[in-house]
Amino acid sequence: MDNESKEEIFRGVYNDNINLLVKIIRRITGDDASAEDVCQDSMMRYYQRIGSVPEGIEARYWLIRVAKNLAFNYAKKKERERKAYQKFLNDPSIGNKAPEDTKVLAVETKEIVQRALDKLPEKLKTVIVLKEYSDMNYKEIGKSLKISESNVKVRVFRARKRLAELIREDEIYVP
Repeated sequence: MDNESKEEIFRGVYNDNINLLVKIIRRITGDDASAEDVCQDSMMRYYQRIGSVPEGIEARYWLIRVAKNLAFNYAKKKERERKAYQKFLNDPSIGNKAPEDTKVLAVETKEIVQRALDKLPEKLKTVIVLKEYSDMNYKEIGKSLKISESNVKVRVFRARKRLAELIREDEIYVP
């Protein structure tokens, strides 16, 4: 395959999928900068493998799997760093004060939701992120994760139930 056709394929796949990938990865990693880094790494892996990986809609599913795995690896690394930092500080109550400013409350709520997402098992976290933040339907999620549509529905149900248990209503500020 010549470089021109390789770049044309890549541009098409990139334009069709980058926004979706960023949304999904942002939810897994919790911040924009790392989401962009993970997406860029995913796209580079796709570019390096053009010709041996699928194109079109199948490329989307391939990219979601790659990006999801990279994002979970990133999130695990960040969690290890956070635990090491807290151990160093030896004060787990830092950051648990109730601020007065509504913007700070909204940010804190977002962090509570992200922490709850982080506590979910990977298979539940993956489906809930794909369902709620990627505008994918159950069939597309199943195809992306190589599981049945009914299995996706069960996992989404379980993920929502577990999130509700992890997040107490009085912890969340809704503007």
